[in-house]
Amino acid sequence: MEKGIPLNDEDRIPWLCTLHDILRREDASRQNTILACSALKKMYRRVLISGASAIESNQPEQPGENPALKILFVHLDGPMDIIASRLEKRRGHFMPLELLRSQFDTLEPPSAPENFITVSLEKSLPEIVLEIERAILQGETLLE
Repeated sequence: MEKGIPLNDEDRIPWLCTLHDILRREDASRQNTILACSALKKMYRRVLISGASAIESNQPEQPGENPALKILFVHLDGPMDIIASRLEKRRGHFMPLELLRSQFDTLEPPSAPENFITVSLEKSLPEIVLEIERAILQGETLLE
């Protein structure tokens, strides 16, 4: 990406499997975890939840297999001009502005039955954080 070349599925899948393994380890340790990544496609989000098995099959997990992780995806949604403006202000970041269009072209916004919320980037940072915190707390009370 740093060279202005968008990543493809072959580039992303091993990285997403590694992130799944980290999330699984943290879950086994009963750690709350926040992971920031551009899981642009539904398949990428399935890999984060279920690991490599999500690639091999769209079948539900079999008894005895590792259960899927419970993940709340936060889809930060906003117009390209706002995101481009913020991207231009970053210093030393690997993502060049020229790749923003490819990110939008690749994006498959989350949809039911995925566990997600959509938060507008047009809100202030405190409003965004508050909305995410509320969704997390609401999710925790639903699990109890």
